[in-house]
Amino acid sequence: MSESDGSKAIDLDSMSLDQLNQVKQQEEGRLQALTNQFAQIREVAARLKASRDAVSELSPSSEGKDVMVPLTSSLYVPAKLREPNKLLVEIGTGFYVEKSSKDTCAFLDRKLKLVDANSENITKAIQVTRRNVESVNVAAQGKLIEIHARQMGMKERAAAES
Repeated sequence: MSESDGSKAIDLDSMSLDQLNQVKQQEEGRLQALTNQFAQIREVAARLKASRDAVSELSPSSEGKDVMVPLTSSLYVPAKLREPNKLLVEIGTGFYVEKSSKDTCAFLDRKLKLVDANSENITKAIQVTRRNVESVNVAAQGKLIEIHARQMGMKERAAAES
């Protein structure tokens, strides 16, 4: 198996079929977790892009415009925009900072770059894990062929001795 993820290489040929199945289950579990993580990070990227697009549409002429403000994911209240160039931006764990539209877009772009970089790292880890699963599958198939050949050889010897 691969060493590119920082883990040690495992000699699959020296493992039993049960051990190979155990390794395969571990790698498939890791693959599932990485796939879920990738989906979540892409959702975050979509939300950041939507936020950046919404902010970039604001202009001084937006003042007084009717908007719907979300209180929850399914509950909104009507409001009017005042000072469209003053935005409260969550910078993490419930902390908010007032920023201009330009500064908000720059902040969202930086966050988006970080999310995209993490997404690329997860994609690479998914590729490595898929290769690991395939390597385990190939090793398991080889073990099965080896076991089958041994059994056939034993049958032929038994037939020759009788």
